[in-house]
Amino acid sequence: MNTLIKQVAVAAILVLFSSVAGSAHELKHGDLMMMHQWVRATPEKAPTSAGYLIIRNMGKTADRLVSVESSIARKTEVHTMTMDGGVMRMRQLEDGLEIPAGGEVALKQGAEHIMFMGLTGQVKEGADVTVRLNFEKAGPVDVTFPVQKKDNHMKHGTH
Repeated sequence: MNTLIKQVAVAAILVLFSSVAGSAHELKHGDLMMMHQWVRATPEKAPTSAGYLIIRNMGKTADRLVSVESSIARKTEVHTMTMDGGVMRMRQLEDGLEIPAGGEVALKQGAEHIMFMGLTGQVKEGADVTVRLNFEKAGPVDVTFPVQKKDNHMKHGTH
């Protein structure tokens, strides 16, 4: 009987730690879930970096990411990429980014993303960056983005 209790206790501890580890890259705020966030590491003196994540809206009404803020850059914006005459162009989403009710939006390379301009220093792999996401309805939420090299993120995918 004593062995059975120990086995159940060990199993319970393993389940607890695996669920904590699994949620390390997820943050729930009201009806919104932010997940798989990361910021691209930069070489020294790089002027820009980019951030990526998935935002899921589990609510019954749409919300909108209206602005972003971070202390790692003098200017932080939500950008999109579009093709213009065979040339990829980046521009700020002036009206923000809609997060549809019951849907999700992936901010990813080559599409919508967070742009950090006028970096205040090198963005080093292994560090964490706090980014404030300002939503029209859900309000502000601070999200921790781990800093990763592009190659490392591509190899490991989203966690």
